[in-house]
Amino acid sequence: MANRTVIMYVEIACFLSCLSGWVLICSTMATEFWIVSESAEVVLAAGDYYSNLWMDCVSDATGASDCKYFPSMMDLPAFLHISRALAVISVIFGFWGAVLTLIGMKCTKIGGSELVNARITFAAALTYMASGLSGMTVYSWWGEKSRSEYLDPYYLDLKYELGAALFVGWGGSFLIISGSAVMGYFSGKEAFPQSFSKQFRKPPTYLTARTRRTYMMGSRPTTVVIPPSQQSYSKRRASRVSRASRGRTETHESQSSRSVRPAWPLLDSVV
Repeated sequence: MANRTVIMYVEIACFLSCLSGWVLICSTMATEFWIVSESAEVVLAAGDYYSNLWMDCVSDATGASDCKYFPSMMDLPAFLHISRALAVISVIFGFWGAVLTLIGMKCTKIGGSELVNARITFAAALTYMASGLSGMTVYSWWGEKSRSEYLDPYYLDLKYELGAALFVGWGGSFLIISGSAVMGYFSGKEAFPQSFSKQFRKPPTYLTARTRRTYMMGSRPTTVVIPPSQQSYSKRRASRVSRASRGRTETHESQSSRSVRPAWPLLDSVV
């Protein structure tokens, strides 16, 4: 009972960690500051350029900003298409991971038996893990691309630095991955016990059926202990069987003696 309570609190903590990470990832979808570039030749003419998955934006020193969505999806690079797909996959998997966790947790009692709940929670952990890995791939890819372009001396286009959304996304992805890993360990240990513990072959007992295979395995003979009540019953039954067999034998002998005619000597031979 105490072990079950500990696992229940661990599941709740992992669920809160994964849910917090999913919220952080969702918040980066609407944030423009994925990559940021500053050009400050003159203070009054300073401007900030920033971009995300959906648009490019610019703001001046007065605080006015203007954003422009990417004009055509068919004209976008493959890097941006893959990043969008991974970001959407991360959000979707995080949502279904939360649904499965609410069904399979021990504190909700919705899934059914303990084994079914553990397997549903294990599936939720795998779904959360896919969500966290997808988000981590997107943010790491954007960060590596910005770093390589910034340090490349032959890159003549506008150079960007890492924005706040990347750091928020990294934190959210780490929370999801760590929470799903712990949840998957505990739920998998309960859902698939044969994989975590070795099953040793037990020696046969008197309840084991004595077959040719068990004799070939070299099992030692065992003594069958019969209760006293069964012993008295067996003795009474054996005595009844012996009396019945003895009566049948006597009857058969008497019938055979009657059927045999005595051999009397012939009178003619005597005379």
